[in-house]
Amino acid sequence: MAADAVTAPAAPPLSMTAPASSVLSLQQVLQAARQSPDVLAAQRALNAARADVLSANRAPAPTLSAGISSIDLQNGNGSGSFWSEKRIDKSLGLDWTWERGNKRALRTETAERSAKAAQADSQDALLMQQIGAQAAFYDLLAAQQRLQAVQAIGQSAAQLARSAQLRLKAGDLSAQDAARTQIEAERARADEQSAMLDRQQAAWSLSQWTGLPVPAGGWQVQGEWPASTADTAQADALLETLVEQRPDVIAARERVAAAQAALQSAQAMRQADPSVGTSFDHFPGTSTRLLALRISVPLNGWDRFDGEIARALAQEEQSRDLLQKTLLQARADLGALVQAWQASAQRLKIFEDNILPQATQVAAQAETAYSKGGLTLTDLLDARRTLKTTQLDALAVRNAHAKALGTWQLRSAAPGAR
Repeated sequence: MAADAVTAPAAPPLSMTAPASSVLSLQQVLQAARQSPDVLAAQRALNAARADVLSANRAPAPTLSAGISSIDLQNGNGSGSFWSEKRIDKSLGLDWTWERGNKRALRTETAERSAKAAQADSQDALLMQQIGAQAAFYDLLAAQQRLQAVQAIGQSAAQLARSAQLRLKAGDLSAQDAARTQIEAERARADEQSAMLDRQQAAWSLSQWTGLPVPAGGWQVQGEWPASTADTAQADALLETLVEQRPDVIAARERVAAAQAALQSAQAMRQADPSVGTSFDHFPGTSTRLLALRISVPLNGWDRFDGEIARALAQEEQSRDLLQKTLLQARADLGALVQAWQASAQRLKIFEDNILPQATQVAAQAETAYSKGGLTLTDLLDARRTLKTTQLDALAVRNAHAKALGTWQLRSAAPGAR
């Protein structure tokens, strides 16, 4: 039975690379996420909002007017030059609207608050894109290591099947046991195909988050799993502070301020804006230097803008409701994130300190006992399956912990540090 003694498969090193693969690090992924279409679209919206500030911070433009009057259709306007002798009143005027009620400042404040909200939206879009890209990176890392682990298990199963065939020919093993080893080898091959598909799908998912094209040989992810230690007590203390610093909460608060300024601007419409003007008249036969002054005031009435005010009031109340909803969602998201981080860290520690070492030890003992004839083939296969399941479960726990910790680190980082 010495030929059947196969070393228990261990998790393969991360440095195994495909010949035509490209190395990809987490920092490259986070940097590429900055150029994703969603982030660029949010930046374009911010640029448009800043342009609105320039448009709002302008006084009404003066109006230049020119005209002729006193054209006598019955008796005519005399002979001679049109400009100096004909009795036609020619005028050139300038009019300007005087905005009252601080309308320009309120209009500008509304645009500025909206621009600040758009800036927070841009930061939130970048944050969400980086969180998604980071999760896709760890999914690809897990798929890569899962493929390596399954390949190592498949090699052990194939070696066991080959040695079983030799023993079958020598009459030292039953046909049923030899068939069982062949079945295990075929199952390992099927698992390898499934793991290869998972890796390809993870690569395409990462490509969608980053916009990076998948190379012909795929990506070779370069990185390590974060440690399982977690200081969640400090995270709980910072929870409310981080809620207020979230970009979506900042955007919601700025939209409340913008809605309040818009409401004041609508109420200011009740103050009529008079138009003042002057004109210079040239009227041969009477005077060639006539000056006219004028003022006009719209008669709006007190209730003319009730509709605009009511709409602005409703939008202001709606913005407050959205702020409360955003705060509740932010507290729930961060609270759930801390709990997920804490639970995954504790679970990962259990796997690393207890479950995985014990499963590895049991599998190694089973290999040794089987090589000495002290263990049946059924028990050996069971020990290998247990080790395989434990290794893949530990990999899934590492992935969940890395994503929870990475999300927390991005959420708690300052905008300039992302």
